[in-house]
Amino acid sequence: MDGSDRTVDSGRGLGDRAAAQLRGDAARLAAARRLLPPGDRPGLGRIAELAARLLGTSGSQVSLLGEVQLVAAGTGDVAVGTTGPLEESLCTVTAALPRGEALVVTDARSDSRVNDLPPVRAGVVGSYLGTPLADAEGRPIGALCVFDPEPRAWVPSEITTLRQLAASVMTELELSAMLRRYEDDRVRWELATEAGGVGTWDWDLETGHLTWDDQLITMFGYDVEGFTQTIEAFNDRLHPDDRAWVAEALQQAIDACGDFDATYRVVRPDGETRWMHGRGRAVPGHRGEATRVLGAAYDITGEREAATLVTRILEAMPAGFYSLDREWRFTHVNAEAERLLQTTRDELLGRVLWEAFPDALHSVFEVSYREAVRTGLPVSFDAYYPPPLDGWYELRAWPSPDGLSVYFLEVTERRRVQEQAERSARRLALLAQVSADLAGALDPQTAMARLPELVVPALADFCIVTVVDADGRPRDVGCWHDDAQMRPVLERYATVRLDAMPLDSPAATALRTGERTRNQCSAVLDQLGAGEAYDLLARLGPREAVVLPMRGRNRTLGLLTLYYGQGTPARTEDLEIAQEAADRAGLALDNGRLYSVQQQLAEGLQRSLLTEPPEPDHAEIAVRYLPAAEAARVGGDWYDAFLQPGGATMLVIGDVVGHDTEAAAAMGQLRGLLRGVATYSDAGPVEVLRGLDASMTTLQITTLATAAVARFEQTPDELRQGITRMRWANAGHLPPMVIDEKGAVAELAEWTGDLLLGVDPEVRRRESVATLARGCTVLLYTDGLVERRDSDLDEGILRLREALVDLADRPLQELLDELLDRLVHGRPEDDVALVAVRLHPQDRPRPPEAGPTSVPPTVPPDPALT
Repeated sequence: MDGSDRTVDSGRGLGDRAAAQLRGDAARLAAARRLLPPGDRPGLGRIAELAARLLGTSGSQVSLLGEVQLVAAGTGDVAVGTTGPLEESLCTVTAALPRGEALVVTDARSDSRVNDLPPVRAGVVGSYLGTPLADAEGRPIGALCVFDPEPRAWVPSEITTLRQLAASVMTELELSAMLRRYEDDRVRWELATEAGGVGTWDWDLETGHLTWDDQLITMFGYDVEGFTQTIEAFNDRLHPDDRAWVAEALQQAIDACGDFDATYRVVRPDGETRWMHGRGRAVPGHRGEATRVLGAAYDITGEREAATLVTRILEAMPAGFYSLDREWRFTHVNAEAERLLQTTRDELLGRVLWEAFPDALHSVFEVSYREAVRTGLPVSFDAYYPPPLDGWYELRAWPSPDGLSVYFLEVTERRRVQEQAERSARRLALLAQVSADLAGALDPQTAMARLPELVVPALADFCIVTVVDADGRPRDVGCWHDDAQMRPVLERYATVRLDAMPLDSPAATALRTGERTRNQCSAVLDQLGAGEAYDLLARLGPREAVVLPMRGRNRTLGLLTLYYGQGTPARTEDLEIAQEAADRAGLALDNGRLYSVQQQLAEGLQRSLLTEPPEPDHAEIAVRYLPAAEAARVGGDWYDAFLQPGGATMLVIGDVVGHDTEAAAAMGQLRGLLRGVATYSDAGPVEVLRGLDASMTTLQITTLATAAVARFEQTPDELRQGITRMRWANAGHLPPMVIDEKGAVAELAEWTGDLLLGVDPEVRRRESVATLARGCTVLLYTDGLVERRDSDLDEGILRLREALVDLADRPLQELLDELLDRLVHGRPEDDVALVAVRLHPQDRPRPPEAGPTSVPPTVPPDPALT
């Protein structure tokens, strides 16, 4: 709402009410506190940067609103990490809007909703677009916004883009909160495991090396740093009365490759005696003899208390726990495991794992568990179990002589948030790539042909892009299939399908109405009827097709047709992203169409100012004008050729300072003035330039320009000798180039000429004279032919001379075309104007390649013909 529509509710007052509304919602405050990130979140920063880039603004901001505003991320004039009062923030006003609405501010300084807020008063916000950030229950916890210091209008597609980015912000916040909860559970799990006081050991019988973990070393009263890991370290701590029988029990286990199970006493260095229970198993080598003994021990002093402690720890653990014996039967199940496995412990104890959970057979569960038991090493992995559990789990399994102990957490929600974040990132990356391709392509049609490769397979199984040509006829310009073997089939179908489609087909309907259509492909086959298009579509075998219009300004310029196979759903969020891509493609097509129309109009106007040259009987004149490849295609370069009243031929080349419509207008004035001075006065080049300078001063034409004027004259004696005089003068322009009758190239002077036009009307310029044999060619040109960004003017003139040497024997029209191709490749960095004359011998008829003679009726006849 514009400020002109309201006279009450100042921005500060609206901010106060919005802040009070947000603070009064306890459930909302709790949701905001849950989602507040504890530190820097790079993901939020990337989304903020993407918002500013996609919407073309100078700044963007992610704000989270609790008791105060926290600036969680942003670009431009945004202090990330700072807090401030809710009452002074535009984001507070945004978050307080009804669900689904965005705050659209075209001119903040005149909008009474926000014009009294500090960012607007400070000049930071001149225009603003914001959308609320809401959790799954719809509670607003913040806002995502973009802004500029100057007013600007916002279009519906920009609002849609910001809402999609807001969904990605919420995904990032939910993922962050989920990971924090997950890490908290993990820490409590590890603390609980350590609190159990279980130590492990591995005795290598071949080397005698006894490996203890830190927990066991500490239990026996040793220093971890200086501990010598041998069996003697174990025996030294055993109570003297227990050494003999413990050693015998160990030896029996080794001899039989069996189990060791014993309760014994340990005397610590401070004299304290502790009871330990140790269990182990001898592992045989390839010869069947024991090579290792693996085991674990824990302190059972006060056995009842210890047993109670272990049970209490397992029951209090936030992770599920169960143990299996060597026959894969459940021997213990804690309360959290009952909840996660959706089965009571009474139903599980004594049952075989593979019978209770048959889908675990031949899966990562069985492979990992058996690997742990086989190697004696713990395993960790993530796995999915199908319904009825239908969830993802993170598991850690430790083998023991009795079987296997398994700790597990359900991570379904974390996986869902991660996958959602990855999908959002892929979709946003796709939109960014589409925008980059459309913005970077010189020809929008080329970008349309590449569009299907960006869409497939991210949004569909295969795709066809259709563009309406200048005659209003639809043409399929690009297609792509996820299956490389089906691409030739799809290409052929795209070639024939439009001719086979009836007027009420989905594609024709979408073009006519500009609305999306969604159809089962069986219905499309019925519309096609028998024929090649029917056979090809049946072979492609899609289940469903969705036709999305590519809309421009008040017109539909093409279609993006998505096809889905039997196993691929057409998701709503995918179709929204695809429609956004189609809208951007339509806008690019429309911009290209408008640019082409403007370009053609500008170039047509420019060329209308440059008339066709005369054609005296024995002088062939050729001209070229080539606008810059990346400019407005109008500018100040010009050429001219005309006959003076006395019969002399005059060539002119000029360049007005500038590359815009003003330069083109000034060029038209100067060209007309010079023509008038020359054709009325019949004067030579110096006098013509002086007269032009004087006229510019009188008419107050304040532009600057360079020009070179060459006049071709001939006396009766020179006619008999077969020569022509060229008198020429230069006002700051590049000098003419001459190709003599033998093909040699000469530059008539240094390229630094006399003073420019429009500087000093009293300046006296020099006039030069060159005698030319018939058969010579003279070229006048503007600097766009020889200048480059990566080289100086001298190098450019040298390239021109070398090209003229190679092309000297070519017909004049062909010579100019080849010159443009070699030096600027048809796409100059600056405008190029050329005018050239070839003096044909006067004792022979005009050659056919020179074309017909064209001379004004007021000019005397050619002396060579009288």
